[in-house]
Amino acid sequence: MFVIVTYDVDVKRVDKVRKILRKYLNWVQNSVFEGEINISNLARCKAELDRIIKDNDSIYFYELKNPHVLKKGVLGVKKNLLDEFL
Repeated sequence: MFVIVTYDVDVKRVDKVRKILRKYLNWVQNSVFEGEINISNLARCKAELDRIIKDNDSIYFYELKNPHVLKKGVLGVKKNLLDEFL
């Protein structure tokens, strides 16, 4: 399945959340990750995140069973944060 994840967490936990999400998905914008993931890895990811978030934090998961129904458009510069690792 294709998943889009957005988050709004306290600045103290941003790096921890980003580190966990990077293991499973592609970082596309400051608080946004996306990518293909299987159900078991998504469950692992959610469990890891659940252990570190606190009461005022929020993480949204948008799950698309068929990624072909998603049309993605970008205004401005398309960020490809994967290039940073090359």
